[in-house]
Amino acid sequence: MSLKVTDLACARGGLPLLEGVSFALVPGQALVLRGPNGCGKTTALRTIAGLQPAMAGQIDSPPDTIAYAGHADGLKATLSVTENLTFWAAIYGTNGIDHALDRMNLRQLADRAAQNLSAGQKRRLGLARLMVTGRPVWVLDEPTVSLDAASVALFADVVRAHLAAGGMALMATHIELGLPEARVLDLGPYKARLPDPSSGFDEAFL
Repeated sequence: MSLKVTDLACARGGLPLLEGVSFALVPGQALVLRGPNGCGKTTALRTIAGLQPAMAGQIDSPPDTIAYAGHADGLKATLSVTENLTFWAAIYGTNGIDHALDRMNLRQLADRAAQNLSAGQKRRLGLARLMVTGRPVWVLDEPTVSLDAASVALFADVVRAHLAAGGMALMATHIELGLPEARVLDLGPYKARLPDPSSGFDEAFL
């Protein structure tokens, strides 16, 4: 089992952002995407996760292996922490949420409604959702937003355990997670060429 991306090209709003992106992940590996804001990190992750079509290239992974976590936490506001995790475990057909509650330090918040959590607590709950999906490939867009230093370290431990169990992680983040084993891919060299100005394209609309 692996995730292989070959000559990927992707766009936002119909405008090309990236082209020629290639990499492979095998069990136990993590890859961090880096690059300036607007370079296409989120677009690349959404394309790889199957949330939007690629312009070109190939994404090879077995069916139902990817779990995606974006900027939204994917929470039901009126449900408690326990009910949210139970809901997602049922969606993905997995059993048990205790490990997620414990590893993301949510046990004391188990009965609190998601709408009453702080931003950092909501983010921890959103990330705990990954742990009940049972899926080996985690695709994460800025996963540590709203987390304090202690929670970032907690999340890094969760990712490390996921990799040790044969999982994979593809992340876009500017935060140092303390995962020296993670490879880094700079998306800067893969910036797509802009349309020819003679075509009437105005770069101001990017």
